[in-house]
Amino acid sequence: MKYGVAAFPSKEMQDIANSYRKRYDPHYAKITPHMTLKDAFRADDAKIKEIAIEIEKVAKRHSPFMMHVTKVSSFAPVTNTLYLKVEQTPELMSLHEDLHSDFFGGPPQFQYVPHITIAQQLSDSEHADIYGQLKMAGMDHKETIDRFHLLYQLEDGSWQVYETFRLTGEKS
Repeated sequence: MKYGVAAFPSKEMQDIANSYRKRYDPHYAKITPHMTLKDAFRADDAKIKEIAIEIEKVAKRHSPFMMHVTKVSSFAPVTNTLYLKVEQTPELMSLHEDLHSDFFGGPPQFQYVPHITIAQQLSDSEHADIYGQLKMAGMDHKETIDRFHLLYQLEDGSWQVYETFRLTGEKS
């Protein structure tokens, strides 16, 4: 089965993201607006139980952190994806690194760019038009993230929560 790790922002931030996603993101109905912490990976039932135990340890080592959404940006020219850019804080980057230790398969394939996707699979002209409009709209949203989620993918491509982990900073 396919799994991933993500943090869900507040309803307020989800509503902002969904105002764009419902028109410009074909995955709108498949997953709630989120910030990916670990890209999709495969695991069987036995392995995912071990992974969940290790993720719990990671959550206990990290405290809640401030998520600061600063602007709309794009992954072009690699893909015509638009996203809400999340500031790279030391706390967020440390959590991301912990979820990419050797136990979890090592470093990610790509450099980590924290974000919340709002549009993807756009044509070149759609991308240019929408990005031109959205990058002029100011974005300055801050909120505390105090939990994250291990997700699994269903056969229809939608994602569901497997387990939720609270960031406690216990440093056990």
